[in-house]
Amino acid sequence: MFQSWLRTATLAVMCGAAALPGMAADSPATPPPQTELPALAAGNTQQISSPDPQAGTITGTVMDVNGDAVPGATIALDGPSVSDHPTVVANDSGYFQLKNLNPGVTYHIVVTANGFADWTSPDIILQPGQVQDLPAVNLEIATVVTTVKAVSSDQVAIEQVRMEETQRVLGVIPNFYVAYDHNAAPLTSKLKFQLALKTSVDPVTFFGVGMLAGINQAADTPNYVQGAKGYGERFGAAYADGFTDIMIGGAVLPSLLHQDPRYFYQGTGTTKSRVLHALSAPFICKGDNGRWQPNYSSVGGDLASGAIANLYYPASNRGVKLVFGNALITTGGRMVNGLVQEFLLRKFTHNIKAN
Repeated sequence: MFQSWLRTATLAVMCGAAALPGMAADSPATPPPQTELPALAAGNTQQISSPDPQAGTITGTVMDVNGDAVPGATIALDGPSVSDHPTVVANDSGYFQLKNLNPGVTYHIVVTANGFADWTSPDIILQPGQVQDLPAVNLEIATVVTTVKAVSSDQVAIEQVRMEETQRVLGVIPNFYVAYDHNAAPLTSKLKFQLALKTSVDPVTFFGVGMLAGINQAADTPNYVQGAKGYGERFGAAYADGFTDIMIGGAVLPSLLHQDPRYFYQGTGTTKSRVLHALSAPFICKGDNGRWQPNYSSVGGDLASGAIANLYYPASNRGVKLVFGNALITTGGRMVNGLVQEFLLRKFTHNIKAN
């Protein structure tokens, strides 16, 4: 017995074990299991990290108002510090989880998804280690807001005149005073004067006046002298006739009487109705109120232009005959122009914008 105890004690000492106090003499000592620790470099201390048991978690499921999952929704945490703003994406079941959140802090959850209105939670304050499962997050369909920008009648008219000022027969001859849009907006006074001045100073207008002066030179009318001086006087008279007529009949009187100086292309209906429409243009016009009415502006402009011509025509050509003769010639020209506009010129006019 003594030899057996001695042998056990010797082995215990060799293994570095200590005998337990109160151990029975006849009970052998069992050495505790030994764990080999890794060697540490001098001056280093090993730290073993573990999840913070105080951190909280927020979970939830994003659904629509019908109870269907909304996968891919973005869930953003809104907290008081920069580090309290993580973002996650809901899985295919709409489920999400936000981990490692500080307790005792006020959080908000903001959920966004394409086609849905944003959803924001009420205040959330977690207890240490709490797992907060939000009630179902039900997203509503986003409200579509349609903005209608109001455009005034004056703005529409400005755009129409801008287009009309590009209308040219064969791309050359001005055809500004024709409205191909049946619902054209009424012109402001400014636009009426703008259109009249644009026509009066167009290079083609001067070319046409030059040709007319040459014809009058050949016919020796009005009774100016012949030669260059006479041609210049006839050129000035022809231009003055046209300028006063278009400014008075196309701008001044239409502004005062609220009438539209343009020819409104009909384009449809029987040939008879279109002929009557064209021939009546010098006598019937559309008012700024959209209603057809007597064309006082055109008739008044023709008569006023003839009356003013008495100031610069030769004395032998002046008088009542000049006033009414010029008015009748101009009115006849308007009737012919209406027929040509209605049945011919539209085909050859460029940059037309009709309704």
